[in-house]
Amino acid sequence: MADLLKVVVTGASGRMGQTLVNLITKSEKLELVGALERLNHEWVGQDIGVAMGGSELGVVVSEDPIEVIANAEAVIDFTTPSATIEFSKFAAQARAIHVIGTTGMSDEDLEKIKAASFHSVVVRAGNMSLGVNLLVALTKKVAAALDDEFDIEIIEAHHKHKVDAPSGTALMLGEAAADGRGIRLAELADRGRDGITGARNKGSIGFASIRGGDIVGKHDVLFASNGEQLTLSHNATDRNIFARGALKAVLWGIDKQPGQYDMMDVLGLN
Repeated sequence: MADLLKVVVTGASGRMGQTLVNLITKSEKLELVGALERLNHEWVGQDIGVAMGGSELGVVVSEDPIEVIANAEAVIDFTTPSATIEFSKFAAQARAIHVIGTTGMSDEDLEKIKAASFHSVVVRAGNMSLGVNLLVALTKKVAAALDDEFDIEIIEAHHKHKVDAPSGTALMLGEAAADGRGIRLAELADRGRDGITGARNKGSIGFASIRGGDIVGKHDVLFASNGEQLTLSHNATDRNIFARGALKAVLWGIDKQPGQYDMMDVLGLN
């Protein structure tokens, strides 16, 4: 039997963290060797399986990323921008595959991720699902086919606990639409409307964010012209789709050279 790939999960107590732990422990190709949480978190020092309300898994939750990641071949990271930057340094030192699902990163953060990618395989995506990445590809094609008589609006909805807006996926879709149009999203994004805003600027790409309940994730890309509208849509109902995509990215990265990649690379869509 081939050796299992040694994986560390960061943010182990979170929704995605627990989902990843469950899937990795059932995998025939991956082995959970570490679970990380923030300093002084109540799970630190506990077996991750017990902390999750189940049986022991033989992996103790740690607050020391240096020690834990040093023994890893892959790190799966759905946390916060500041934490992800730190993890990227340690993954680079360990030459470990770093799969990043963290959203809300600034341009400065992304430059630091880029620096780490000179030493490790980094797969970063605002969304890890197959369906969403197909939606991204379709959005770019439709935006290229339709001129700026069609206004583009991106509407996203997520659960009430999500802390960033627009979602990373919405921004991916915005970038795809901008690429299709041959423009820069940063120059034409309209990320918030309130009060007397005036008429819509021609060629802009609008964003609207909805937060409520336990919505896993819904994204619509609306192309609206006079007399007709076209909507591309994806609705996620199960968080496992993102975790499965992250595991796929880990396995894909095994024989790759250091560098930055995304799910379009993993899925062969680039």
